[in-house]
Amino acid sequence: MKLDYARQKTLAPEPVSVICRPAGRMSVAFGRRTFFLLAVGFLWAIPGFWERRFLLVMVGWDVCILIAWVLDLARLPKAGLLIAQRSWSGPVALSDPVDILLQVRNQGRIDLLCSRLLDDVPESLREPVLLEFKVAAEGSVTLSYPAVPRQRGDVRIGGVYFRYQSAAGFAERWAQADLSQTIRVFNDLEEARRHNIYLTRARHIELEKRLVRQRGMGREFESLREYVTGDEFRNICWSATARRGKHVTKLFQVERSQAVWLVIDAGRLLRTRVDKLSKLDLATNAALSLAQIALYSGDRVGLLVYGRKIQQRIGLGRGLSHMRAIMEGLATAHEEAAEADHLMAAAALLQIQKQRSLIIWITDLADSSMTPEVIESASRVLSKHLLLFTVIAQQDLMLMAARYPENEEEMYESAAAQEVVQRREGLLTRVREKGALTLEVNPGKLTTTLVNQYLEVKERSLI
Repeated sequence: MKLDYARQKTLAPEPVSVICRPAGRMSVAFGRRTFFLLAVGFLWAIPGFWERRFLLVMVGWDVCILIAWVLDLARLPKAGLLIAQRSWSGPVALSDPVDILLQVRNQGRIDLLCSRLLDDVPESLREPVLLEFKVAAEGSVTLSYPAVPRQRGDVRIGGVYFRYQSAAGFAERWAQADLSQTIRVFNDLEEARRHNIYLTRARHIELEKRLVRQRGMGREFESLREYVTGDEFRNICWSATARRGKHVTKLFQVERSQAVWLVIDAGRLLRTRVDKLSKLDLATNAALSLAQIALYSGDRVGLLVYGRKIQQRIGLGRGLSHMRAIMEGLATAHEEAAEADHLMAAAALLQIQKQRSLIIWITDLADSSMTPEVIESASRVLSKHLLLFTVIAQQDLMLMAARYPENEEEMYESAAAQEVVQRREGLLTRVREKGALTLEVNPGKLTTTLVNQYLEVKERSLI
């Protein structure tokens, strides 16, 4: 289930190509050379104060410039003879640089110069940029500039606007290309690729389990043998019995493929920023790496993202198409301003998943004196499933608690921080005592810690 280059190319937005059209009603203007020569012509007004013949010279000069402007404008190809296309060098992923490629094809008969081209890209991708280009007659040119997405989900991109003129520089036309499109910004694919090293360990664990073939009460078919007294009648293979003329029983083994659910809290606590990303961004990045490794290990993976309501619910599955569905679901997960409804999420999960499975729950704890609702919700899940309960740590709080105070104000701050930290540890201990695996992880180590913990669960066959 490796996120290789070939798969990433299919994640890139589709290229958009259109025929340009005039930008507004007045889509023509004077070029720089026209303005310069008209300004030079006004110099004839200085001697015109003494001799009016110089004013006639100025008028004649201006008329010649205007005639040159009209002739140059007639030579300029109209906007309909220009074709613009926007494409992408790869998938658009959070914090991953990607090149935006703009191609302009000139079907006219003269070379064109463009001094200002503006691509209407939102600030969540990059700051506005003005580009310049030259394109030969009946030729094309491709421009490239980098973008670094800072927001997941669907992003609306507008059109392209530019001005062009001939080498003479008298006249100028304004054109626009309606390259509007909605692209999807995925999670950090580079981070998922950096964790491909864990795929080797996952494959090693899977091979070890295949060498130890466990027969038992599982329902995964293992082999056939002759019926013996004591075998259950429901396990008789009637098609094999008909072929052999004697009763044949099916043997089953304990399933190696397990169910793994990724449950992500998208409530207000996950809106907290860690450097340039939110905690939800970090949680979805970790979930993407976990899904990749779990699917590569042969497990079936499901996704549940919730706030006040269920945002994304993707059932258990495996394969490339299922991985794509998980990527889409993680990309469109968004923070909510209200506290998430954890009890609703737990009830939905228990209704969906009846058999025992591994639940990887990523959330945070509110700094209040009351017991958070998420603790009670986690306790309900523990009755049927193995729970890996993960809390994203508050680094500033932990640093403040560990700081040696130098004055009275810092002493009170440190004492308050230590009280909150101890309370969070107490809540996690309560969940741990009920049988859950609990983690409080620094945001920067979230993915690595969760992947290692998942592989340890697989290695110890805890599911």
